[in-house]
Amino acid sequence: MGKSTTKQHICFIILSLFFSMAAVAQVPKNLESELVLLNVKTGIEKVILREKRHFEAPNWSRDGKFLIVNADGKLETVSVDGKKLGVMDTGFADRCNNDHGLTFDGRWLFISHSDARVSSSGGNSRIFILPATGGVPRLITAGYPSYWHGVSPDNQWVSYCALRDGEWDVYKAHVITGEEIRLTDAGGLDDGPEYSYDGQWIYFNSHRTGRMHLYRMRPDGSEQTQLTFDEYDNWFPHPSPDNKSVAYIAYMEDQKGSHPFGKAVKLRLLDVETKQVRDLTPVFYGGQGTINVHSWSPDGDSIAFVRYINHD
Repeated sequence: MGKSTTKQHICFIILSLFFSMAAVAQVPKNLESELVLLNVKTGIEKVILREKRHFEAPNWSRDGKFLIVNADGKLETVSVDGKKLGVMDTGFADRCNNDHGLTFDGRWLFISHSDARVSSSGGNSRIFILPATGGVPRLITAGYPSYWHGVSPDNQWVSYCALRDGEWDVYKAHVITGEEIRLTDAGGLDDGPEYSYDGQWIYFNSHRTGRMHLYRMRPDGSEQTQLTFDEYDNWFPHPSPDNKSVAYIAYMEDQKGSHPFGKAVKLRLLDVETKQVRDLTPVFYGGQGTINVHSWSPDGDSIAFVRYINHD
């Protein structure tokens, strides 16, 4: 957490408990989750899995054969034709949240695990690495809370959102040494940092203007540039494999710097050169858990996301 005052620490605990309780309370009992594959070129959707439970945040495997989702603290794999393949071996990490993903070469898996060993008050997520085939996780970030979002193409750095000294900012840490470097310091929440496939940019979202918008910066934190300027709340930019576009989720209404579950949202695609934006989906019921992490198919034709149906 870094050096914080007693007052900041108390505020941190209160906020962590609030968000933890809100996350549990906001998911309806009679909920269905749909795992959807969407071709971004044709607009054709394919629902490959629909279940009466809550799962989140699909990653597409680097060989294109399966997807990874989280549910009840575990990571599960689902084939692209919807066959459930089982629970991944993540060792002691049985409280994984929806910030997880693979290296570009598919060899390694990063997880954000709510680690009760360091704090029992909530807000204790730390980032770990393990083989993509499963195994014992190794800690990368000693500080908490830390929520993984991206990895550099050379597998040397992870990018993440973290609360340090009472401020939510974007950081990167060296995968081997754990060296932590702060990349943003603007007022308001900075979140969702993800490396482009060519390693030239980190895309992220920020509430620095009083409304959530997309930005990008160089991996050293320079050239921070706003990319969206519309009336939506824009979250979690995911660069495409060809580095030409960014898929993201847009809330229809101002969420005051949060990204809750169970809201009116749609997926959109930004052309990073022309800055033109087009809708990928109509408005649907989603938000937290829909597309928190990178979910492009390796060929760049499709993205995976989760849509929800509330029967309450």
